[in-house]
Amino acid sequence: MHTLYYVAVLLFAGLLGARLVSKVKLPNVTGYILAGIVVGPFVLKLIPKDVVSKFDIISEMALGFIAYSIGSQFSLDLIKKTGKNIIIITVLESLGAVVMVSLFMIIVLNQPVAFSVVLGAIAAATAPAATIMVIRQYNAKGPLVDTLLGVVAMDDATGIIAFGLCMAIAKQLLSPEKAPLWQTILMPLWEIVFALIVGGIIGLVLVYIAGKAKGEDELLSITTATVLFTVGIAEFFNVSTLLACMMLGTVAANAGRRSSRLLSIIDRITPPLFVAFFTVSGADLDISVLVRVGIVGIAYILVRVIGKMVGAWLGCKIVHYPENISRYLGFTLIPQAGVAIGLSILAQSQLEAQGIAIRTIILAATVVYELVGPVVAKTALQKAGEIKA
Repeated sequence: MHTLYYVAVLLFAGLLGARLVSKVKLPNVTGYILAGIVVGPFVLKLIPKDVVSKFDIISEMALGFIAYSIGSQFSLDLIKKTGKNIIIITVLESLGAVVMVSLFMIIVLNQPVAFSVVLGAIAAATAPAATIMVIRQYNAKGPLVDTLLGVVAMDDATGIIAFGLCMAIAKQLLSPEKAPLWQTILMPLWEIVFALIVGGIIGLVLVYIAGKAKGEDELLSITTATVLFTVGIAEFFNVSTLLACMMLGTVAANAGRRSSRLLSIIDRITPPLFVAFFTVSGADLDISVLVRVGIVGIAYILVRVIGKMVGAWLGCKIVHYPENISRYLGFTLIPQAGVAIGLSILAQSQLEAQGIAIRTIILAATVVYELVGPVVAKTALQKAGEIKA
């Protein structure tokens, strides 16, 4: 069959999966992933394995737009409004997961250091969509909700930066030619800085060109082309495409009079792209690998949650937030989806066998987190008194 036939199968399967899981109040992304598993080469085999491997361009495009959207949340107004307290809490809850997962994998499960630090870095990412859906559904209000919204706005950016640093370290550790210690430390930092420079420069160009656009259609074409161009340039220089696109979105959000249109207009093109992205991620889930990494996967699911809770609690205590927030904030940060899946794809492309195991763990964990996360978040908000009966 033609490749476009399989793209259609992905879209139809993902949409049907989302419809089915919505019947039991689960997020759409869970339906996309489950649908991909079912139609993929390891269950019904409606999409052959060799075809799934051809969909890398879908993942690269989707990741670019996801990172662009994350960066767009870093408006100066938001930073002024949330202040340093939210930044401290976000950094600690993210690094809590990174440190605890990495150390547990190395010390307790005796996993390779490169594998452990990359998996730990991905643990930082949180998917806000499921929790925000609970907030809207039950009209939750209060200081915990206000804190949560500020944290999730910055959480994924922290995770992307941690991933860029840990991935560069992992590549140095796995390199046949061992680099000096100073190079192992400075190279990751340089890759991060250079990726941000690339995204920032392209962002300024985007703002200038967008100001000359005639009509919405032309603006949409310009924005789409710029995001894809940023992905391509970052790949050319072998730096993080996610960081580059994140900086692109940040510049677009803070420069120019048409910043709001630059951010919202991509919503006209991304929905089917995201459906295909998540569904193909599920289709690529190798069940046999899942069995082989079962203990590590279970440990990741549990230890990441503990790390998030401990980090959030510690951050709230440092900035002297009320007990209601420090006790329950960590429970609302369990869901993990889009960015984590995207980071696992990058890990697979660069770490080969270890990357395959990382991606399988993340995909399996995503299903668990997206199933359990909204229920736990609802319970936490109820106990905090921010969901009224």
